[in-house]
Amino acid sequence: MSNDKRFDDDDNGGVILDKKIETQKPALYRVLMLNDDYTPMEFVVMVLQRFFGHNTEAAQRIMLHVHQRGVGVCGIFTYEVAEAKADQVMTFARKNEHPLQLQLEKE
Repeated sequence: MSNDKRFDDDDNGGVILDKKIETQKPALYRVLMLNDDYTPMEFVVMVLQRFFGHNTEAAQRIMLHVHQRGVGVCGIFTYEVAEAKADQVMTFARKNEHPLQLQLEKE
């Protein structure tokens, strides 16, 4: 028999009763749309409405911001959601023969 003891008789069977587990909020990521000279403005507005849930006014405002400044924020999400939305949009854009590009940026 080994002298190796895993638990002492008085340590509650090795269970730590008062350890506090702290959870952290997941990191958030911005989905950025990049300007290009080929994707029609109407297509961009439709993408912003369909995939990011913006109303017409907000979608037009974001589209103009992207057009004038070269980049704009479509939305802010957890990494998995941001990545999925970016993939969906770029797949949709390719199917419609547009070179629309999105990038993720940690907030």
